[in-house]
Amino acid sequence: MTGTKDITHITDIQLLVDNFYGKVREDDLLGPIFNNLLQDRWPEHLEKMYRFWDTVLLDSHTYHGAPFHPHATLPVNLVHFERWVQLFRETVYAHFTGAKADEACWRGEKMAQMFLSKIEYYQGQPPLR
Repeated sequence: MTGTKDITHITDIQLLVDNFYGKVREDDLLGPIFNNLLQDRWPEHLEKMYRFWDTVLLDSHTYHGAPFHPHATLPVNLVHFERWVQLFRETVYAHFTGAKADEACWRGEKMAQMFLSKIEYYQGQPPLR
């Protein structure tokens, strides 16, 4: 399925976030990491992600926080971030098309690159490039 509309409203953000994290939870590589970390706090995490992406894409300014900090000590590397980006792009384009959909993918990719770089730095790992 290819999306036929762009991301324009919080309900679009919720659809994106719910479907994306549904894939993450079931993914053999990412699922164990996220499920172990979040356990029974998935609803809280999803609400935070609604606010984050609503702020990033629709300028709502409902998210306040530092998104990197909770990820700093995760046992992840380039392979994990590549899978995250793959699932994110698949989810975006399965439901949406247009400038905001493209921006969502671009921002997701840039965020993944930045998070990976910072994690490698803080964990003292050599970059896997």
